[in-house]
Amino acid sequence: MLSPYSTSNNRSSFATMSCVRLVFNTATLWNFGSINKEKILNHAIFLETIAAIPGMVAAIIRHFRSLRNMTRDRGMLNMFLEEANNERMHLLTFIRMKEPGTVFRAAVIGAKFGFGGFFLAAYMINPTWCHRFVGYVEEEACHTYTRILHKMEDAPRGSELARWKDKDAPKIARGYWAMGEDGTVYDEMKAVRADEAKHRDVNHAVSGLPDNVINPLYDPREKMDVMLKGHDGKGGKQAWRESFMPSSVLLLSLMAAA
Repeated sequence: MLSPYSTSNNRSSFATMSCVRLVFNTATLWNFGSINKEKILNHAIFLETIAAIPGMVAAIIRHFRSLRNMTRDRGMLNMFLEEANNERMHLLTFIRMKEPGTVFRAAVIGAKFGFGGFFLAAYMINPTWCHRFVGYVEEEACHTYTRILHKMEDAPRGSELARWKDKDAPKIARGYWAMGEDGTVYDEMKAVRADEAKHRDVNHAVSGLPDNVINPLYDPREKMDVMLKGHDGKGGKQAWRESFMPSSVLLLSLMAAA
């Protein structure tokens, strides 16, 4: 974990994350009683509905700033859109395993209004602080999914968690992470944890990155080169079509899985 005590910015963002974690874990009863399938899904679904907010907020604010200033965003906007969509896909895979009830949905709506409003205001004031905060949140998400994986691994044979661990992952998850037909719930949890680790590293890396610097993690010039030239040196419309072909194939597979 990045030291939360190195700067005042880190200290305040870490303290805020700790408060959010306490409220969230209490609301989902995560630290009370034993961990079972029902508790894991409740925790994961609630977590992912909140986790999809920061990336979209960052992208929207940067989008409007780009329009207002008539300048490019240097590769940040698209990266955060992808992050938000990735978190949303986590949610869509989990709700294939559990249908949230009315009370749960009401709690999610309330949490989204509260956290969404807070993060929107915070990002307009201090984006650097927000990305550090999200980095710490994603670190906690990694710890959470690691704990879930350990519980699955240590579950006694024949128990609910042991049976669930080896159950087929939903089709949408197998398609999204290219797991193949044999992808399991355990594989899905590992894939989600890997995504959260990536978001952790990205947000810590861009926290404090000057506005006039090209995003080193998502350089738009490289993507433009691929789109215009292609990896094999071809140019024109053929390379443009090929650059979008994987996304089209993925979209069709997800539509079929849904």
